[in-house]
Amino acid sequence: MNQGTPLRALPEGRGIRIAIVASRFHEAIVERLLEGAVRILRQTGVAEDDLAVERVPGAWEIPQGLELLARRGGWDAMVALGALVRGETLHFQLIAEECARGVADASRRHGVPISFGVLTCETMEQAWARAGGAAGHQGEEAAIAALEMAVLDRKLGT
Repeated sequence: MNQGTPLRALPEGRGIRIAIVASRFHEAIVERLLEGAVRILRQTGVAEDDLAVERVPGAWEIPQGLELLARRGGWDAMVALGALVRGETLHFQLIAEECARGVADASRRHGVPISFGVLTCETMEQAWARAGGAAGHQGEEAAIAALEMAVLDRKLGT
């Protein structure tokens, strides 16, 4: 687990509806993020019928996928999963910034908590380390964060 993550009990997921938008780019890494997210949500009690997974081509399309799901409504929280690895051009920076901005905008616009599980790494080794390796599991962390925010939203009655 990431050393910066505080220890906590997992929230109760029964009755919480969560949608996950996962990119297909860097598919093996994102698949590992997705497996961890789904595994932890199941452990907390999120039912199969209360969990949706939608795939999009890449990180650029993640905010658009979230927008489409949010417009349909009925989600207590959503999770964005993807992987960006720096290359030799500005493409990485542009996509990373716009993906993060788009996820935040969708969350504010629709009033749905959306956690950010999109890796932005310098190397493939860093990405693998964050997809269940030595640096933790960002798929699990993003799922827990979404669940915690959904529980808080219900608690506050917003």
